[in-house]
Amino acid sequence: MTARPAYDAVVAGGGPAGCAAALALARAGRRVLLADAGTGPPKVGEALVSVARLLLADLGADRAVLGGGHLPCHGNLSAWGSSELHAVDFLRDPYGHGWHLDRPLFDRGLRAAARAAGAEVAEHTAVREPRRQPDGTWRLALRPRAGGAGRTVRCRWVVDATGRGAALAVRAGARRTTADRLTARHVLLDPAPHGTADSRSLVESDRDGWWYTAPLPSGHRLVAYFTDPDLPLAADRGTEGFRARLLATRHISRRARPHGLTTLRPPRRAPAHTAHLDRVHGDGWIAAGDAAAAFDPLSSQGILTALYTGLSAGEAVDAHLSGDRTAPAGYADKVATARAAYLDGHRAVHAQETRWADRPFWARRHRAPTPTPLP
Repeated sequence: MTARPAYDAVVAGGGPAGCAAALALARAGRRVLLADAGTGPPKVGEALVSVARLLLADLGADRAVLGGGHLPCHGNLSAWGSSELHAVDFLRDPYGHGWHLDRPLFDRGLRAAARAAGAEVAEHTAVREPRRQPDGTWRLALRPRAGGAGRTVRCRWVVDATGRGAALAVRAGARRTTADRLTARHVLLDPAPHGTADSRSLVESDRDGWWYTAPLPSGHRLVAYFTDPDLPLAADRGTEGFRARLLATRHISRRARPHGLTTLRPPRRAPAHTAHLDRVHGDGWIAAGDAAAAFDPLSSQGILTALYTGLSAGEAVDAHLSGDRTAPAGYADKVATARAAYLDGHRAVHAQETRWADRPFWARRHRAPTPTPLP
C-alpha cells in the first residue's frame, strides 16, 4: 500500500499569491506547506488598492495584515497626456483609502496568518527537483537557503507562486509569453528633514517612458523610471544620467528635491513587463500571482491580482481534491478574464498619451502587441 502523502499541497513562494493560496487551503482543512525561499532584494514602494481589504477579509487576514505599519494612501496624481497634474482622491471610495506598503511587514503578516490558520510555513526554504510519481503524487526537495540538511516531502498538488519566472510551471511544460520589455530603474531617497505631508502617489510620463514616486512608511521616498531596456536611460547604469533626467521632470522633481539628490544611490533594476503562462494549471500543479499573469505596475493591480489568483487557486485545488475535476479549468477562466480586463485597460491608458507618438516607447504601446514566447 502506498503511504499517504504528508501534504495535500505544497505552495512554492511566500509572497501575497502563495500566502493567499496557503490560507485558502488551510482554512478549508487541507494539509498545506508554504515554502518561502526569501531570495532577491526586498520589494519596496508597492501600493495596495482599497478593494483588497475585501479579499483579505475573505482570507481572514485583514486585521492581522493591515493593523499597522503601512502608510495610508488617500489619492493618486498624474501628469499623463498633458503636463498638467490631475488628481484622483479616495474620499468617496466605498472601501476607503489604499496603502503604501511596508512590503516585508505585509508579507510577514500574511505568512503569520497562514501559520495561524494551520499551514506549515518553511521560511527561507526553496522547492527544488519536483518529480511526478507513478501514484500521481509529487516528490519535492526542500532546500534551506542557509545550507544544511534539507528534506524530501510528498504532496498531491503543487502551487507555483514563484513570481515571473514561474519556475515550477515552466519545468512542468508551460510556456511564458511576454507582451513587452518594460524595465524599472529605481532609487530610495532619504527621509526629508521636515517629513512628507502629501501621501499621494504620482505618475508622470516623458518621451521614453514614465516616472513614479511615492512616500514610504519609513519616511524614505521611492522614485522609479519605467522604460524599455534598449532606450537611453535604461542603458545608462550610472547615477548622473538618472539624476539629470529626474531633475528635468516637472512634478516628480518637486517631490524628490526635499529628500536630497546630491548623494543619489545607484539605481537598481527590476523587471516590470507584462507576461503570462500559456496554461495556468496541469497535472497536479497550478500557478498563481505573477507566475500565472504579471501586470505592468501602471495598473496598480499587482498585489490585488496576486491575492485574487492565490485565493482562487487555493479554492480550485481544494475543490479538485473534493472531486470537482472542472475546478482548475474554472480557475483558468478567471485568470483569462482578469488578463483580458487588464489588457483593455492597459491599451486605453497608453492611448491617452499622444505627445510622443513617434518615440519608440510610445509607438510600441500604440500598436497591437506581438506576444513573445520565452524559452
